[in-house]
Amino acid sequence: MGRYEHEVMNAVGLRGTVSVRELAALLDVSEQTVRRVVKPMAERGDVHKGHGAITAATTTSTGEAPFLTRMSVARDEKVAIATEVAKLVRDGDTVALDSGSTTGYIAQALRAHHGLTVVTNSSFIATTLATIPGNRVHMAGVELRNHDGAAFDAFAFQVVRSMKVRVAILSASAVDAKRGPMVHEHAEAEMSAAMGDIAEVRIVAVDASKFGRSALVVLPPLRPTDIVVTDRRPPVLHARAIRPAALITAVP
Repeated sequence: MGRYEHEVMNAVGLRGTVSVRELAALLDVSEQTVRRVVKPMAERGDVHKGHGAITAATTTSTGEAPFLTRMSVARDEKVAIATEVAKLVRDGDTVALDSGSTTGYIAQALRAHHGLTVVTNSSFIATTLATIPGNRVHMAGVELRNHDGAAFDAFAFQVVRSMKVRVAILSASAVDAKRGPMVHEHAEAEMSAAMGDIAEVRIVAVDASKFGRSALVVLPPLRPTDIVVTDRRPPVLHARAIRPAALITAVP
């Protein structure tokens, strides 16, 4: 990405919609510079621009909304979940985070922690945590997907499997009443399994809107040592689907 483009993507992802004036203040540049930065981004379809505001792109061919769009959905709920998950992480911890939008918010919440060692396949999460003094961040992967900046190439799995962490923080696209947590792509399920295998504790962060949905690929079965953090107690059938994991309910 060109200069300032990543900061624009982060701002749009966290706020959903951001004005040219707000971006200028955030980046400490002129509004003219913002327009110049955003123009090629809009032409590529990374963001939409109209009436002085920048919003997330809304189309993709992968079966799931783009990362920035997902970051703008259920924002309050994801922030509440992120706050609860951050309480389960200690200063100096070793942590793996996947590339979900909820884990994007968790990464923001973890900026208050110190001395973390992090492995992630998300460029958004890597850059969010790498700038904190004392953190060590390992970006797993070489080739990034165009709609969310996540890596699922062979090197990404090699890096993850070479490490050992205390906590793996994972996300899900859906929670089916019979099959439990699910994602849209096989690569995402494989990465979730790889991160879970190197962790002592798995935390699955999923907002309540995912309960009752279904996706393509089932995630690895939950274990008694796992923790599911959501923003609302799930319906009975879905509560059964996430057993035997412990359940924490965050309040937005």
